[in-house]
Order: sequence, then C-alpha cells, then structure tokens
Amino acid sequence: RVTLLELMMVKVSDKNSASSEEMNVLVRHADFLAVCFQEKCGAVLKLTAAADAEDEEALVTIRLLDVLCEMTSNNSQLEHLQAFPGLLETAVDTLRLTHLAGKQAVNVFTATHAVTGQEEISHPAVGFKSHLIRLIGNLCYKNKENQDKV
Repeated sequence: RVTLLELMMVKVSDKNSASSEEMNVLVRHADFLAVCFQEKCGAVLKLTAAADAEDEEALVTIRLLDVLCEMTSNNSQLEHLQAFPGLLETAVDTLRLTHLAGKQAVNVFTATHAVTGQEEISHPAVGFKSHLIRLIGNLCYKNKENQDKV
C-alpha cells in the first residue's frame, strides 16, 4: 500500500506528465484517499512508542497525508477536496492530538525531538505535523467557509 501511494504521489506531483484523463481518475480517487485518511489517522499516534516505529498502518497514513497534500496543492483537485465532508476537521483534530502527544512525553511528535540524534531524523513521522498544517492551509486556501471553521 505504501508503494502504491508513493507511485500516486509521483504522478500527482508531476503535473506536466499527467493527462487530463489521468487527472480525472486521480480526482475520483481523492474521495477514497480522504476517507482512508479519516479512518486511519489515529494509527499515527501509535508512533509515540518506540516499539511501534515500523507500524504499517501508521506508515500508510503518513503516505496518505503526503498524497492529500500534493492533491490539494493542485487547483484541479483542491476545490473538490475543500468540500469533502470532515477532512478539514479530521486534519485539525489529528494535529491537536499529535501536538498533545508531543507535550506529554518525549517522542517523535515532540518539537525538540528531531535534533537529538540521527536515527530520529530519519523516522517516517518526522514532519507529520508540518504536513498536517500544510493540508489544513491548502484546504483553507481561498475558501472562506473552511477558514471560519479553523
């Protein structure tokens, strides 16, 4: 699943090579990806324990977030995802939970954690909160209703 999401990420981020038909397919799959992210976003919180650093569901969720960030960076998919029910709320709630998890104990979500050693920098969840903020910002871009929600 992670490899498939990485392939989708390459296709979405390379705006020049994708035909309009391929972009239409990606827009149709955006709903599915948003639902998957909403269902699995809690799996990332398992990464607060060092033993769960390779949790597959958490890795899938991180890649889902990356793909959604890229999709919302593209105007053809942005409006569709801005109107997707619950996506913005899920992103904001997940950001709150990861921020709280980082404050409660030193883990991958702690702000100062990434500078303590090389192994933590390569952790897949490093940057997760910044990607959540990027998604929230993209969903609020030129969308007064979403801006008011945040």
